[in-house]
Amino acid sequence: MDEEYDVIVLGTGLKECILSGLLSVDGLKVLHMDRNDYYGGESTSLNLTQLWKRFRGSDTPQEKLGASREYNVDMIPKFIMANGLLVQTLIHTDVTKYLNFKAVDGSFVYKKGKIYKVPATDVEALKSPLMGLFEKRRARKFFIYVQDYDEKDPKSHEGLDLSKVTAREIISKYGLEDDTIDFIGHALALHNDDNYLDQPAIDFVKRIKLYAESLARFQGGSPYIYPLYGLGELPQAFARLSAVYGGTYMLNKPECKVEFDSAGKAIGVTSAGETAKCKKVVCDSSYLPNKVKKVGKVTRAVCIMSHPIPDTNDAHSVQIILPQKQLGRKSDMYLFCCSYAHNVAPNGKYIAFVSAEAETDNPEEELKPGIELLGPIDEIFYHSYDTYVPTNNQEEDNCFISGTYDATTHFESTVADVLEMYTKITGKTLDLSVDLSAASAAAEN
Repeated sequence: MDEEYDVIVLGTGLKECILSGLLSVDGLKVLHMDRNDYYGGESTSLNLTQLWKRFRGSDTPQEKLGASREYNVDMIPKFIMANGLLVQTLIHTDVTKYLNFKAVDGSFVYKKGKIYKVPATDVEALKSPLMGLFEKRRARKFFIYVQDYDEKDPKSHEGLDLSKVTAREIISKYGLEDDTIDFIGHALALHNDDNYLDQPAIDFVKRIKLYAESLARFQGGSPYIYPLYGLGELPQAFARLSAVYGGTYMLNKPECKVEFDSAGKAIGVTSAGETAKCKKVVCDSSYLPNKVKKVGKVTRAVCIMSHPIPDTNDAHSVQIILPQKQLGRKSDMYLFCCSYAHNVAPNGKYIAFVSAEAETDNPEEELKPGIELLGPIDEIFYHSYDTYVPTNNQEEDNCFISGTYDATTHFESTVADVLEMYTKITGKTLDLSVDLSAASAAAEN
């Protein structure tokens, strides 16, 4: 281990593994270490026995739940936007050859105690029971504007400069009602609170376009895809990429301690008495706890069921967003369900997750609105984790720390964090302009 590396990566969570892969492809000499004896860190997938051990101690699961090895239960459950940053990164790096994806059946939104399919185009807006007749017409006009909007074509802007006009102003131009704004902002643009309303509308419009384009990609019921056998496959796929390009992996390395010089710059990592030297360190927050601050908490319920979620057209996989206003909360609640159709549970079994930014100290009560939508539950586990963001100055200490995974059930914010870190580490921007027909083919395999 006594060698010098360009970068040492600590932790094999998805963010760290993507960065390890990207940096190896760039020709950097990378050493990747983890104190655990498995890949994935916080974003791992567990079989049933591992799930029981983590949440129930030494208990053994009931036989009626099926074989333990047939379960792949994500600890950070998220779907992948079919046209989004993660798919573009997968194609850019050719990691798609290590993975198989399948479309997610449905995307729904919660309104006044019921769930509805999310309309994403002018045609769907006219059919949606979410809105009355006149509101449908107003929403249709808004969707046509968004669909036709092209940043490079001023004619499509209708005289609006979206870098200056706020999302609130563009919405008021079309006279949309509060409930409509709710589902557009939270279930289409995927904002998790209402702060976006007073920010430039360009990001809001781009997010809606991304949703609609992702939906159109597979002509399915949602804009999302998801890997067969769960998300635990993703970190391993990027780890393989890193290894192909010369990256070195070491699991089960105890007490990975970052070493600093007298000026406070990271110069290496020591484990079991051996030190590997490096120019930069990339890690999750658990490896450098004195360089991060707590900013919140995510609370989650993991549920095993023997049926699909009611009122979702018997969908085998589905996302339901419960906007903050509908629940009287400060941020949204997310419901994510997958099943044996994606090889994450035995035949006939479904795994549902209800997640939210914690606003109380009582997860059972706080997650109730989401759990009540599930119907009968075979088993339920609750867990919470603190969320952290880095506080260090990377230019001073050469440490690049990833933020904790949020409560959202999609990967856009996760990959945006990774790409920002990549730019800070390398000083260059990753060009993700990819052939989208290649993206479609990759996900249909």
